[in-house]
Amino acid sequence: MGAQATRARARALSDAFDPRSNSLDMLRLILATTVAVMHASAIAYGHQPRLGRTEVGDLAVDGFFVLSGFLVTRSYLQLGSPGRYAWHRFLRIMPGFWTCLVVTALVVAPVLAVLSGVPVADVLGTSWRYVLENSLLYMRDYSVSGLPITGHEPQVVNGPLWTLWYEAVCYVLIAIAGVAGVLRRPWLLVCAVAAAWLLVALQAFDVVPVVGRFYLRCFVMFMLGALGLLLAHRIPVRRRWLAVALLVLAGSLVFFDNYRVLGAAAFAYLCLYAMVGTTWLRHRPSADLSYGMYVYHWPIQTVLVAAGATALTQVGYTVLSVLLAALVAYVSWQLVEKRALAQKSVAAPWGRDTADPPRGT
Repeated sequence: MGAQATRARARALSDAFDPRSNSLDMLRLILATTVAVMHASAIAYGHQPRLGRTEVGDLAVDGFFVLSGFLVTRSYLQLGSPGRYAWHRFLRIMPGFWTCLVVTALVVAPVLAVLSGVPVADVLGTSWRYVLENSLLYMRDYSVSGLPITGHEPQVVNGPLWTLWYEAVCYVLIAIAGVAGVLRRPWLLVCAVAAAWLLVALQAFDVVPVVGRFYLRCFVMFMLGALGLLLAHRIPVRRRWLAVALLVLAGSLVFFDNYRVLGAAAFAYLCLYAMVGTTWLRHRPSADLSYGMYVYHWPIQTVLVAAGATALTQVGYTVLSVLLAALVAYVSWQLVEKRALAQKSVAAPWGRDTADPPRGT
């Protein structure tokens, strides 16, 4: 009986997850690199690979939200302070985001101007508007005035940044849920996710108007990750469940334009299973490149397309773009993100309590 009970407990996600030894860092880097590879195709050739009816890049972004929901909810519960939690979330996103905006305006935009035959002075005179209009995280303007962006995404100088606003909204919702006691009553969050999931399905079948589509999508995937943490003691980590999740996801990808109608929970389970079940990915790199890879790959690829790098063949251009993005991500980590995160233990402007959660959360 004792051995059977031990095996039963070991099948739960709560027992399988080791904060010091898991695949989160590598999975996030793989997801960021996947998004970069998919966007390389979209920018240069106007399309990206699909699994069934869903673009692979969309799946990678959803994976980010699932893992972030797990990590961020854990961070909130560890910190036990909304003020400290807000400070950590700010440090994780905003310094790197602001730096990316400035680099795009003062480095990427002038380079694109030269490659496009546009006077650099004309672009620099308006590029600060791009920084200021987007500085509050919500992307109001994807273009730099006067700059003819090349490729198949015209006037979009950095497309992936749109997700950061929705990520931040989910951060706020976790804080509200924590203060309201919802995180201590996971069934309330289950009801909220079920309601949002139902709206996703109704919109997919044109039963209700498509309103707040991205909010619903990001909320569902993020909160499924949060529920993965809150209900970890009830979630089995077993191969038979993995097989069921794979089958459900495969069917969803094949039969639905929006795979989340049926496959959202299945995909979330696969992400959580990969977090604890891929022992070969349990490596913690000295530099966390996932954020930099995500926010810098698009402008780098846009510059490469403008410079004619597609002449290297699709594989050559894609590999070059990912390597350059990794290099810039490393610089971003060393000069911006790492230094910002080092301030986690410093008292936030709105509070005095301190705490140190795991890196990258």
